[in-house]
Amino acid sequence: MVLANATLADGHRADMEIADQRITAIRPADSLLRDTQQLDLGGALLLPGLIDGHLHLDKTLLGLPFQPHRPGESVAQRIAAEKMLRRTLPLSIEARAVKLVRQIAAYGTTSIRSHVDIDKDVGLEGLHALLRVREKVRHLLEIQIVAFPQSGVISHPGAADLLDQAIREGADLVGGLDPAGIDGDVHGQLDVIFSIAERHGVGLDVHLHDPGSLGCFELRQISARTIVSGLESRVAVSHAFALGEVDESEFKATADALARAGVAIMTNGPGPVPMPPVKRLRAAGVTVFAGSDNIRDAWSPYGNGDMLERAMLIGYRQGFLADQDLALALDLVTEAPAAALGLGGCALKQDAWADLVVVPASSITEAVVCHPARALVMKRGRIIARDGALLSDADVHAGAGFLE
Repeated sequence: MVLANATLADGHRADMEIADQRITAIRPADSLLRDTQQLDLGGALLLPGLIDGHLHLDKTLLGLPFQPHRPGESVAQRIAAEKMLRRTLPLSIEARAVKLVRQIAAYGTTSIRSHVDIDKDVGLEGLHALLRVREKVRHLLEIQIVAFPQSGVISHPGAADLLDQAIREGADLVGGLDPAGIDGDVHGQLDVIFSIAERHGVGLDVHLHDPGSLGCFELRQISARTIVSGLESRVAVSHAFALGEVDESEFKATADALARAGVAIMTNGPGPVPMPPVKRLRAAGVTVFAGSDNIRDAWSPYGNGDMLERAMLIGYRQGFLADQDLALALDLVTEAPAAALGLGGCALKQDAWADLVVVPASSITEAVVCHPARALVMKRGRIIARDGALLSDADVHAGAGFLE
């Protein structure tokens, strides 16, 4: 098929040919042969599929009546409140996760990284649920799964064995959480999770809320261990609020360590807390990417999984106003997470997978600022959503909706 008369990110009009799930040609508008199925995009903006680099499919409350927020003053208190709520939910992890996947796929997200709680209370139940979800929705998006020790590693008996088992049973990465704040043992937690990652040849993604100089010390420790373990460009740290709290000297030392080790930083543009300074980190050579984090769960009633809206929120918090800054905001939900997640890039070019989003906008700036409903979403050459609504699974598999 041909997607005709599309506006590319550089403002040029083009036709794109798709065959065998891939982009096979990109030519100036009206230059491709029209003896095949075609869709005239009428000058709408064509983007690569969006990527959500951090969310929690197992935590969402979608599918249930709207739930009141359970407050907590610390990470530990929030964990305890969530555990209490989790015991009362009438809808399974799988059902809630599928509902969220279908919602975010309609927004044009074609790949995600989801963390899943691993602790003695839930065991591997959440992992097994997400493994089933991954198979069920693979026609809509790809899912990487992080085994996440929400309750701690050193302080939570049996957590290390569960993490090891989770990797053996299908999780893609090992997680960690506040080595100082949750476990009170920075070296102990990092010893465990790096050991598991090395043993299985997988990457890591560590939640880090610990503040200021303590958090930056942990970031430098993670960076040093990444190099020693040979895991360069396979480690990410999520949140890393500390990077927005320290003076220039400590920031520079930490950013330089992250860049040398290829440790990426994920931000969701959080609320009234410090956040990593995106442009300063990028200038230091650090990969920074975006994720939703919480989507309607016990941690936050906010979030909808729209990564263009997330790019806007990060840009708003960071004072992104110029066109080049808003192009950076888009990069946080496309090329940057593709690199951090090891997806091999998501540029619109010949031979790339046909994971595409059509946005009724004239430019990247308009798409990020206005984040309108997606006109078309395509996964591996199949249309999966039109006009903001997901097609039925039967229509997706049948290839419905290709012709105007």
